[in-house]
Amino acid sequence: MKNNFLSFVKKESLHILRDNRTMLIVMLIPVVLMILFGFAISTEVNNIRIAAVAPDRTDGVRDAVARIAQNDYFSFYGYIGNDRIDQKLRSGEVNAVVVFAPDYDRRMAQVAAGVPSPPVIQLILDASNVNTAGAATAYLQNILLGSASQQALFETRMLFNPQMKSAFNFVPGIMGLIFILVCAMMTSVSIVREKEAGTMEVLLVSPVRPVKIILAKMIPYFVISCIVLVMILFLAYYLLEVPMSGGVAGIFSLSLLYLLLSLALGLFVSTIARTQVAALLISAMVLMLPILMLSGLLFPIENLPKFFQIISNIVPARWYIDAIRKMMIQGAPLLEVWVNGTVLFGMTVVLLGVSFKKFNDKLE
Repeated sequence: MKNNFLSFVKKESLHILRDNRTMLIVMLIPVVLMILFGFAISTEVNNIRIAAVAPDRTDGVRDAVARIAQNDYFSFYGYIGNDRIDQKLRSGEVNAVVVFAPDYDRRMAQVAAGVPSPPVIQLILDASNVNTAGAATAYLQNILLGSASQQALFETRMLFNPQMKSAFNFVPGIMGLIFILVCAMMTSVSIVREKEAGTMEVLLVSPVRPVKIILAKMIPYFVISCIVLVMILFLAYYLLEVPMSGGVAGIFSLSLLYLLLSLALGLFVSTIARTQVAALLISAMVLMLPILMLSGLLFPIENLPKFFQIISNIVPARWYIDAIRKMMIQGAPLLEVWVNGTVLFGMTVVLLGVSFKKFNDKLE
Protein backbone atom coordinates (compact mmCIF):
# COMPACT_ATOMS: atom_id res chain seq x y z
CA MET A 1 0.00 0.00 0.00
CA LYS A 2 2.87 2.33 0.78
CA ASN A 3 4.42 1.67 -2.63
CA ASN A 4 1.08 2.46 -4.30
CA PHE A 5 0.89 5.78 -2.47
CA LEU A 6 4.46 6.70 -3.43
CA SER A 7 3.68 5.72 -7.02
CA PHE A 8 0.80 8.21 -7.04
CA VAL A 9 3.10 10.91 -5.63
CA LYS A 10 5.71 10.15 -8.31
CA LYS A 11 3.07 10.14 -11.06
CA GLU A 12 1.69 13.52 -10.00
CA SER A 13 5.19 14.98 -9.65
CA LEU A 14 6.15 13.90 -13.17
CA HIS A 15 2.88 15.28 -14.51
CA ILE A 16 3.60 18.68 -12.97
CA LEU A 17 7.24 18.76 -14.10
CA ARG A 18 6.23 17.95 -17.68
CA ASP A 19 3.78 20.87 -17.72
CA ASN A 20 6.18 23.65 -18.68
CA ARG A 21 3.53 26.36 -18.57
CA THR A 22 2.48 25.50 -15.04
CA MET A 23 6.07 25.40 -13.83
CA LEU A 24 6.77 28.73 -15.51
CA ILE A 25 3.76 30.35 -13.82
CA VAL A 26 4.51 28.87 -10.40
CA MET A 27 8.17 29.88 -10.46
CA LEU A 28 8.00 33.16 -12.37
CA ILE A 29 4.99 34.89 -10.79
CA PRO A 30 6.47 35.01 -7.24
CA VAL A 31 9.75 36.46 -8.54
CA VAL A 32 7.97 39.07 -10.67
CA LEU A 33 5.67 40.10 -7.81
CA MET A 34 8.55 40.38 -5.36
CA ILE A 35 10.60 42.56 -7.70
CA LEU A 36 7.56 44.62 -8.72
CA PHE A 37 6.45 45.38 -5.17
CA GLY A 38 9.99 45.67 -3.87
CA PHE A 39 11.29 48.13 -6.46
CA ALA A 40 8.66 49.44 -8.87
CA ILE A 41 5.79 50.02 -6.43
CA SER A 42 6.75 52.34 -3.61
CA THR A 43 4.90 54.43 -1.06
CA GLU A 44 7.99 56.52 -0.42
CA VAL A 45 7.62 60.11 -1.65
CA ASN A 46 10.85 61.37 -3.21
CA ASN A 47 11.97 64.23 -5.45
CA ILE A 48 9.41 66.70 -4.13
CA ARG A 49 9.94 69.89 -6.13
CA ILE A 50 10.45 72.89 -3.84
CA ALA A 51 10.85 76.60 -4.50
CA ALA A 52 11.52 79.37 -1.96
CA VAL A 53 10.32 82.94 -1.55
CA ALA A 54 12.73 85.04 0.53
CA PRO A 55 12.57 88.85 0.48
CA ASP A 56 15.72 88.93 2.64
CA ARG A 57 18.23 86.17 1.90
CA THR A 58 19.91 86.30 5.28
CA ASP A 59 22.24 83.72 6.75
CA GLY A 60 19.32 82.04 8.50
CA VAL A 61 17.32 81.81 5.27
CA ARG A 62 20.28 80.42 3.32
CA ASP A 63 20.93 77.87 6.05
CA ALA A 64 17.29 76.69 6.01
CA VAL A 65 17.24 76.49 2.20
CA ALA A 66 20.54 74.57 2.20
CA ARG A 67 19.06 71.96 4.55
CA ILE A 68 16.09 71.56 2.20
CA ALA A 69 18.27 71.33 -0.93
CA GLN A 70 20.57 68.74 0.64
CA ASN A 71 17.72 66.48 1.69
CA ASP A 72 17.19 63.45 -0.56
CA TYR A 73 13.40 63.88 -0.47
CA PHE A 74 13.51 67.28 -2.21
CA SER A 75 14.63 68.82 -5.48
CA PHE A 76 15.23 72.53 -4.96
CA TYR A 77 14.08 74.67 -7.90
CA GLY A 78 15.53 77.96 -6.67
CA TYR A 79 14.12 81.25 -5.44
CA ILE A 80 11.02 82.79 -7.01
CA GLY A 81 9.08 86.01 -6.57
CA ASN A 82 5.97 86.20 -4.44
CA ASP A 83 3.88 86.92 -7.54
CA ARG A 84 4.89 83.65 -9.24
CA ILE A 85 3.75 81.24 -6.50
CA ASP A 86 0.34 80.50 -8.03
CA GLN A 87 1.73 80.10 -11.54
CA LYS A 88 4.47 77.71 -10.45
CA LEU A 89 2.04 75.51 -8.50
CA ARG A 90 -0.65 75.50 -11.21
CA SER A 91 1.85 74.52 -13.92
CA GLY A 92 3.14 71.66 -11.79
CA GLU A 93 6.68 72.95 -11.98
CA VAL A 94 6.90 72.76 -8.20
CA ASN A 95 4.94 70.86 -5.57
CA ALA A 96 5.48 73.28 -2.70
CA VAL A 97 6.73 76.77 -1.96
CA VAL A 98 8.41 77.84 1.28
CA VAL A 99 7.78 81.53 2.06
CA PHE A 100 10.17 83.12 4.59
CA ALA A 101 9.14 86.24 6.52
CA PRO A 102 11.03 89.47 5.65
CA ASP A 103 12.66 89.68 9.09
CA TYR A 104 13.21 85.93 9.39
CA ASP A 105 16.43 86.00 11.46
CA ARG A 106 15.11 88.46 14.08
CA ARG A 107 11.83 86.62 14.52
CA MET A 108 13.58 83.27 14.76
CA ALA A 109 15.75 84.74 17.51
CA GLN A 110 12.56 85.75 19.32
CA VAL A 111 11.23 82.21 18.97
CA ALA A 112 14.48 80.83 20.36
CA ALA A 113 14.20 83.20 23.32
CA GLY A 114 10.63 82.09 23.99
CA VAL A 115 9.07 85.38 22.89
CA PRO A 116 5.68 84.92 21.14
CA SER A 117 5.94 85.68 17.44
CA PRO A 118 3.72 85.44 14.37
CA PRO A 119 4.55 82.61 11.94
CA VAL A 120 7.96 83.10 10.33
CA ILE A 121 7.55 80.45 7.61
CA GLN A 122 4.57 79.76 5.39
CA LEU A 123 4.21 76.50 3.44
CA ILE A 124 2.10 76.66 0.28
CA LEU A 125 1.48 73.27 -1.28
CA ASP A 126 -0.27 71.69 -4.25
CA ALA A 127 -2.71 69.37 -2.47
CA SER A 128 -4.12 67.80 -5.64
CA ASN A 129 -1.83 64.89 -4.78
CA VAL A 130 -2.60 64.22 -1.14
CA ASN A 131 0.33 61.84 -0.58
CA THR A 132 2.91 64.30 -1.91
CA ALA A 133 1.41 67.23 0.01
CA GLY A 134 1.29 65.30 3.26
CA ALA A 135 4.84 64.03 2.91
CA ALA A 136 6.15 67.48 1.94
CA THR A 137 4.50 69.07 4.98
CA ALA A 138 5.91 66.51 7.38
CA TYR A 139 9.43 66.59 5.91
CA LEU A 140 9.61 70.39 5.72
CA GLN A 141 8.37 70.89 9.26
CA ASN A 142 10.97 68.45 10.52
CA ILE A 143 13.79 70.12 8.56
CA LEU A 144 12.85 73.74 9.26
CA LEU A 145 12.32 73.19 12.97
CA GLY A 146 16.00 72.35 13.15
CA SER A 147 16.83 76.03 13.51
CA ALA A 148 14.22 76.78 16.14
CA SER A 149 14.20 76.17 19.85
CA GLN A 150 11.15 73.90 19.43
CA GLN A 151 13.52 71.24 18.11
CA ALA A 152 14.82 70.77 21.65
CA LEU A 153 11.32 70.00 22.92
CA PHE A 154 11.02 66.67 21.16
CA GLU A 155 13.07 63.88 19.65
CA THR A 156 11.91 61.53 16.90
CA ARG A 157 13.20 57.97 16.66
CA MET A 158 12.19 55.61 13.87
CA LEU A 159 12.39 52.02 15.09
CA PHE A 160 12.66 48.88 12.94
CA ASN A 161 12.51 50.75 9.61
CA PRO A 162 14.33 54.06 10.08
CA GLN A 163 14.68 54.65 6.33
CA MET A 164 10.94 54.10 5.78
CA LYS A 165 11.56 51.59 2.97
CA SER A 166 8.41 50.39 1.22
CA ALA A 167 9.90 46.93 0.69
CA PHE A 168 9.81 46.34 4.44
CA ASN A 169 6.04 46.77 4.31
CA PHE A 170 5.32 45.05 1.01
CA VAL A 171 7.47 41.91 1.21
CA PRO A 172 5.59 40.23 4.11
CA GLY A 173 2.31 41.21 2.46
CA ILE A 174 3.24 39.88 -0.96
CA MET A 175 4.37 36.61 0.64
CA GLY A 176 0.88 36.20 2.05
CA LEU A 177 -0.61 36.86 -1.38
CA ILE A 178 1.75 34.66 -3.40
CA PHE A 179 1.33 31.50 -1.34
CA ILE A 180 -2.45 31.70 -1.28
CA LEU A 181 -2.69 32.25 -5.02
CA VAL A 182 -0.05 29.75 -6.11
CA CYS A 183 -0.92 26.94 -3.68
CA ALA A 184 -4.69 27.33 -3.69
CA MET A 185 -4.89 27.95 -7.43
CA MET A 186 -2.62 25.11 -8.53
CA THR A 187 -4.10 22.56 -6.13
CA SER A 188 -7.74 23.33 -6.94
CA VAL A 189 -7.18 23.41 -10.70
CA SER A 190 -5.22 20.15 -10.59
CA ILE A 191 -7.96 18.23 -8.77
CA VAL A 192 -10.80 19.72 -10.81
CA ARG A 193 -8.87 18.86 -14.01
CA GLU A 194 -8.96 15.20 -12.99
CA LYS A 195 -12.71 15.44 -12.47
CA GLU A 196 -13.29 17.10 -15.83
CA ALA A 197 -11.13 14.59 -17.69
CA GLY A 198 -12.84 11.65 -15.97
CA THR A 199 -9.55 10.27 -14.67
CA MET A 200 -10.54 10.81 -11.04
CA GLU A 201 -12.92 7.82 -11.26
CA VAL A 202 -10.07 5.70 -12.61
CA LEU A 203 -7.88 6.69 -9.68
CA LEU A 204 -10.63 5.90 -7.19
CA VAL A 205 -10.90 2.23 -8.26
CA SER A 206 -7.27 1.74 -7.27
CA PRO A 207 -6.45 0.08 -3.93
CA VAL A 208 -5.31 3.44 -2.53
CA ARG A 209 -7.85 5.22 -0.33
CA PRO A 210 -9.35 8.48 -1.72
CA VAL A 211 -7.77 10.55 1.06
CA LYS A 212 -4.32 9.28 0.10
CA ILE A 213 -4.99 10.08 -3.55
CA ILE A 214 -5.70 13.69 -2.62
CA LEU A 215 -2.63 13.82 -0.38
CA ALA A 216 -0.53 12.40 -3.22
CA LYS A 217 -1.69 15.27 -5.43
CA MET A 218 -0.96 17.86 -2.74
CA ILE A 219 2.55 16.70 -1.81
CA PRO A 220 4.26 17.77 -5.09
CA TYR A 221 2.68 21.22 -4.85
CA PHE A 222 3.83 21.47 -1.25
CA VAL A 223 7.41 20.67 -2.31
CA ILE A 224 7.23 23.23 -5.14
CA SER A 225 5.83 25.79 -2.70
CA CYS A 226 8.76 25.16 -0.36
CA ILE A 227 11.14 25.88 -3.25
CA VAL A 228 9.21 29.09 -3.99
CA LEU A 229 9.44 30.01 -0.30
CA VAL A 230 13.23 29.63 -0.35
CA MET A 231 13.41 31.77 -3.50
CA ILE A 232 11.29 34.50 -1.95
CA LEU A 233 13.27 34.60 1.29
CA PHE A 234 16.50 34.72 -0.74
CA LEU A 235 15.23 37.63 -2.87
CA ALA A 236 13.86 39.46 0.17
CA TYR A 237 17.11 39.27 2.11
CA TYR A 238 19.77 39.64 -0.58
CA LEU A 239 18.02 41.72 -3.26
CA LEU A 240 15.53 43.86 -1.32
CA GLU A 241 17.60 43.89 1.90
CA VAL A 242 14.62 43.05 4.11
CA PRO A 243 15.92 41.85 7.49
CA MET A 244 15.16 38.47 9.03
CA SER A 245 15.47 39.78 12.57
CA GLY A 246 13.24 37.14 14.15
CA GLY A 247 15.30 34.24 12.81
CA VAL A 248 15.06 32.37 9.51
CA ALA A 249 14.01 29.14 11.23
CA GLY A 250 10.95 30.72 12.84
CA ILE A 251 9.95 32.55 9.65
CA PHE A 252 10.35 29.35 7.63
CA SER A 253 8.35 27.29 10.16
CA LEU A 254 5.40 29.68 10.20
CA SER A 255 5.53 29.90 6.40
CA LEU A 256 5.33 26.09 6.13
CA LEU A 257 2.15 26.17 8.21
CA TYR A 258 0.76 28.87 5.92
CA LEU A 259 1.63 26.74 2.89
CA LEU A 260 -0.37 23.86 4.36
CA LEU A 261 -3.27 26.23 4.97
CA SER A 262 -3.08 27.46 1.37
CA LEU A 263 -3.10 23.90 0.04
CA ALA A 264 -6.07 23.10 2.27
CA LEU A 265 -7.85 26.16 0.90
CA GLY A 266 -7.16 24.93 -2.65
CA LEU A 267 -8.57 21.52 -1.76
CA PHE A 268 -11.69 23.17 -0.37
CA VAL A 269 -12.12 25.18 -3.59
CA SER A 270 -11.86 21.96 -5.60
CA THR A 271 -14.83 20.51 -3.70
CA ILE A 272 -17.13 23.39 -4.67
CA ALA A 273 -15.88 24.09 -8.21
CA ARG A 274 -16.99 21.87 -11.08
CA THR A 275 -14.78 23.25 -13.83
CA GLN A 276 -11.18 24.44 -14.07
CA VAL A 277 -12.37 27.90 -15.05
CA ALA A 278 -14.55 28.12 -11.94
CA ALA A 279 -11.68 26.90 -9.76
CA LEU A 280 -9.35 29.44 -11.34
CA LEU A 281 -11.80 32.31 -10.85
CA ILE A 282 -12.47 31.41 -7.22
CA SER A 283 -8.77 31.01 -6.44
CA ALA A 284 -7.53 34.04 -8.34
CA MET A 285 -10.36 36.55 -7.99
CA VAL A 286 -12.50 35.70 -4.96
CA LEU A 287 -9.42 35.11 -2.78
CA MET A 288 -7.34 37.99 -4.14
CA LEU A 289 -9.71 40.84 -3.27
CA PRO A 290 -9.99 40.05 0.46
CA ILE A 291 -6.22 39.55 0.65
CA LEU A 292 -5.54 42.92 -0.98
CA MET A 293 -8.16 44.86 0.98
CA LEU A 294 -8.57 43.11 4.33
CA SER A 295 -5.20 41.54 5.19
CA GLY A 296 -3.14 44.63 5.92
CA LEU A 297 -1.13 44.23 2.71
CA LEU A 298 -2.08 47.64 1.33
CA PHE A 299 -4.12 49.29 4.10
CA PRO A 300 -3.73 49.10 7.91
CA ILE A 301 -6.43 46.96 9.53
CA GLU A 302 -6.97 49.72 12.10
CA ASN A 303 -8.05 52.13 9.34
CA LEU A 304 -10.90 49.88 8.19
CA PRO A 305 -14.49 50.37 9.39
CA LYS A 306 -15.31 48.22 12.41
CA PHE A 307 -17.43 45.81 10.36
CA PHE A 308 -14.58 45.06 7.96
CA GLN A 309 -12.12 44.75 10.83
CA ILE A 310 -14.28 41.90 12.14
CA ILE A 311 -14.58 40.32 8.69
CA SER A 312 -10.80 40.49 8.25
CA ASN A 313 -10.39 37.93 11.06
CA ILE A 314 -11.47 35.15 8.70
CA VAL A 315 -8.86 36.10 6.08
CA PRO A 316 -5.87 33.77 6.66
CA ALA A 317 -3.42 36.21 5.08
CA ARG A 318 -4.22 38.80 7.77
CA TRP A 319 -2.75 36.59 10.52
CA TYR A 320 0.23 35.46 8.46
CA ILE A 321 1.22 38.92 7.22
CA ASP A 322 0.96 40.39 10.71
CA ALA A 323 3.16 37.63 12.17
CA ILE A 324 5.77 37.77 9.39
CA ARG A 325 6.08 41.56 9.71
CA LYS A 326 6.71 41.21 13.42
CA MET A 327 9.28 38.45 12.88
CA MET A 328 11.08 40.01 9.91
CA ILE A 329 11.05 43.69 10.78
CA GLN A 330 10.56 43.90 14.56
CA GLY A 331 12.67 40.86 15.40
CA ALA A 332 9.94 38.99 17.29
CA PRO A 333 10.68 35.28 17.84
CA LEU A 334 8.20 32.60 16.84
CA LEU A 335 6.86 32.28 20.39
CA GLU A 336 5.74 35.92 20.41
CA VAL A 337 3.37 35.31 17.48
CA TRP A 338 1.86 32.16 18.93
CA VAL A 339 -1.66 33.61 18.67
CA ASN A 340 -1.25 34.07 14.91
CA GLY A 341 0.21 30.59 14.58
CA THR A 342 -2.63 29.06 16.58
CA VAL A 343 -5.25 30.76 14.42
CA LEU A 344 -3.52 29.59 11.22
CA PHE A 345 -3.26 26.03 12.57
CA GLY A 346 -6.94 26.05 13.53
CA MET A 347 -7.94 27.28 10.07
CA THR A 348 -5.81 24.55 8.46
CA VAL A 349 -7.44 21.78 10.53
CA VAL A 350 -10.96 23.06 9.84
CA LEU A 351 -10.38 23.45 6.08
CA LEU A 352 -8.80 20.01 5.76
CA GLY A 353 -11.58 18.40 7.79
CA VAL A 354 -14.37 20.06 5.81
CA SER A 355 -12.66 19.39 2.47
CA PHE A 356 -12.05 15.69 3.10
CA LYS A 357 -15.62 15.27 4.37
CA LYS A 358 -17.11 16.98 1.31
CA PHE A 359 -14.86 14.94 -0.96
CA ASN A 360 -15.89 11.64 0.64
CA ASP A 361 -19.58 12.65 0.60
CA LYS A 362 -19.38 13.25 -3.15
CA LEU A 363 -17.78 9.86 -3.67
CA GLU A 364 -20.55 8.12 -1.78
